[in-house]
Amino acid sequence: MEKAPFVTENEKKAFWHATSHVLADAVKRLWPDVKLGIGPAIDEGFYYDFDKKVPFTAEDLVRIEAEMKKIVKDDKLFKDVLMPRKDAEKFLSKEPYKLELLKDITDKEISFRQHGAFIDLCNNTLLKSAGQIKAFKLLNMAAAYWRGDPKKGQMQRIYGISFPEKEMLEEFMKRKEEAEKRDHIKLGKQLDLFGLYPETVGSGLAHWHPKGAITRNIIENFWKSEHEKKGYKYVYTPHIGNINLWKTSGHWAHYRESMYPPIKIDEIEYLLKPMSCPFHIQIFKSKSRSYRELPLKLCELGTVYRYEASGALHGLVRVRGFTQDDAHIFCTQEQLEGEITNVLDLALFMLPSFGFKEYVIELSVRDPENKEKYLGSEKIWETAEKALTKALEKKKLQFKRAEGEAKFYGPAIDIKLKDAIGRTWQCTTIQVDFNLPEKFDLNYVSEDNKQHRVIMVHHTVLGSMERFMGCLIEHYAGAFPVWLAPAQVKLLTFTDRNQKYAEKIEAELKKAGLRVETDYENNTVEYKVRAAEMEKIPYVLVLGDKEEEKGTVAVRKRGTQKVQFGVKPADFIKQIKEEIEKKA
Repeated sequence: MEKAPFVTENEKKAFWHATSHVLADAVKRLWPDVKLGIGPAIDEGFYYDFDKKVPFTAEDLVRIEAEMKKIVKDDKLFKDVLMPRKDAEKFLSKEPYKLELLKDITDKEISFRQHGAFIDLCNNTLLKSAGQIKAFKLLNMAAAYWRGDPKKGQMQRIYGISFPEKEMLEEFMKRKEEAEKRDHIKLGKQLDLFGLYPETVGSGLAHWHPKGAITRNIIENFWKSEHEKKGYKYVYTPHIGNINLWKTSGHWAHYRESMYPPIKIDEIEYLLKPMSCPFHIQIFKSKSRSYRELPLKLCELGTVYRYEASGALHGLVRVRGFTQDDAHIFCTQEQLEGEITNVLDLALFMLPSFGFKEYVIELSVRDPENKEKYLGSEKIWETAEKALTKALEKKKLQFKRAEGEAKFYGPAIDIKLKDAIGRTWQCTTIQVDFNLPEKFDLNYVSEDNKQHRVIMVHHTVLGSMERFMGCLIEHYAGAFPVWLAPAQVKLLTFTDRNQKYAEKIEAELKKAGLRVETDYENNTVEYKVRAAEMEKIPYVLVLGDKEEEKGTVAVRKRGTQKVQFGVKPADFIKQIKEEIEKKA
């Protein structure tokens, strides 16, 4: 059984960040003139950015790893070092990138971390000593703009991973090999699902090609249908809005680093929409609301734009423009727990429909040491957290508290689904919010004919369409189940004389509502079958003289070598439609 590599998120970050220090130490030992950038822990491992005149090579990574092994073997302690600002400036005088970072630090005494002779600007918790890093691997290299700014110099980034035991690294590398086979960027290109055009259009802006758009449309229609069944009203809102909306909401003060700069139109500043909440609030406020209208549920597949550093962008899963399945419930205090439970029911119905059976559920709450970062009183945070907890307990769902992971305006339930190789993907989020109703003065008229403050529940079920599609591609390794496949059936002919019969079968299948592709080219059947396998089409129907004579089809299911002969077209249509209905 695979071991859990780290007990807590903080332990994991400390381990990986400490290893980035060891990496930087090794690089400076080998190339003293290299200038250091930053080296954070990331979702899976760490990286460090370097300014080196001659690019690193694969052979260089081998040399760096060997030097890192020496550092780990020496097992020097990681020590905290404090320097007065002037001393720090002098110490970093030959490190221009560190000096730039130093300007953003307001403390009089500057925090460093030291192991052996190597000292780096840092205020993070690290390991006790370098010797705790028992296994590590440098994974790859990439170019990255300094601080994500194309106007600044381009640096060289080295990515790595590390673990406290060798066996854990071996397990990770096996998973990595499997993940590479499922890479949604490679499969997206192979299957012609989407495209990325950073040079001509811009980074982090995905284009859905016709085949990918078919699958996205199926997902969105299913999402809309299930929300309509639950009483949601679909809305559309603009892509830009007056900056004052986000100043009022608090996003401009608390979330600005992820928002694009304002656009001035007619002397008014507008923002590209980073989220839909303020717009849905305007719809709620458009008229007086009675308690009889509550809960009012608004939903939208809204395209939003958020700034991601260029080094963080990755295929569909980390983008700058994406469509989010966004919904807001406006309800009373008495309705709150029930509405949270309803959203959990919706999520735990929809996610298994896409083939996801396992989840990690977290209750994201405030950082108890930094409560000043969050809006609102102690009382409303406690009330919101209690409602979320009671809903989880009512559904008998296991969860863990994630301190410091709450948004600035309220706690949340976060559901992370597990894919076919055990990786987690953030999808469902359910946030209770007392703060935006206060800031936007959102009320309803109760039975007592008085104004009462409404409560908001923000939620997504699938998250962004882009990330969810990337997740689906990797979960299924591109081999979508029949109901999601862009093409469900491919018709192949043995010879040109079978084409008229094939066209007759094609018309029957399309009349039954199936998505059909054909290959009537003058190639061998073996070649055509291999091509269909590469396209990962669920069913291939081969049509030759025998099939035409008997009015049947030969059926080959994806992933099998077995061919079922003598199948009547009506029987095949019935079988595949049952499979689609079951979402198998």
